Amino acid sequence: MEKQLVDVIIRMVKEALGEPQTLGIPVGVSARHLHVTQEHLEILFGEGSTLTPKKELMGGQYAAEQYVTIVGTKLRAIENVRILGPVRSQTQVEVSKTDAIRLGLNPPVRESGDIKGSAPITIVGPKGAVFLTEGCIIAKRHIHMAPEDAQKFGVQDGEHVSVGIIGERAGRWEQVQIRVHPTFTLEMHIDTDEGNAMGIQCGQMVELIR
Repeated sequence: MEKQLVDVIIRMVKEALGEPQTLGIPVGVSARHLHVTQEHLEILFGEGSTLTPKKELMGGQYAAEQYVTIVGTKLRAIENVRILGPVRSQTQVEVSKTDAIRLGLNPPVRESGDIKGSAPITIVGPKGAVFLTEGCIIAKRHIHMAPEDAQKFGVQDGEHVSVGIIGERAGRWEQVQIRVHPTFTLEMHIDTDEGNAMGIQCGQMVELIR
């Protein structure tokens, strides 16, 4: 009997017996986006430009009103890519593998901020363009936790765990990185390719297996 089916049966038995359930983790599915430096923001949108917050995210971050176009090495482009604020110390573009194929790029799977040796990409705004010799990555799937969440789940910052998905397209993700910070809210982050493969939508719950 496949392990996935066994996991489902165990869960159903626990529900029937009223036993405590495995702690769930909500999922956030991230579409393509980017982070920019103040210097690059002003090149893209004009001198003195600032990001305009549209929606608050965890850890003091926010989705900004500003969008740009990203262009691959073969002049293949994707429009309306949102910037996340606030500005950072280095510019970084995060795409899915499907986006990368469309752009003609081969970016590595990396933790956010680890852009050394990553794929080149061009960013085009209404006032100018920025060419990055490196800076495009596919974000490594991860779980944000506050310290109290990490204690509850028995995990540490930087640890890698497995996550189980129950549903019509049930499955399991390996090598899911734990990120712990006091400003974080409990949430697993995946990209649109990963979400579509498992039939996951924002807010759906998954289970940490270890």
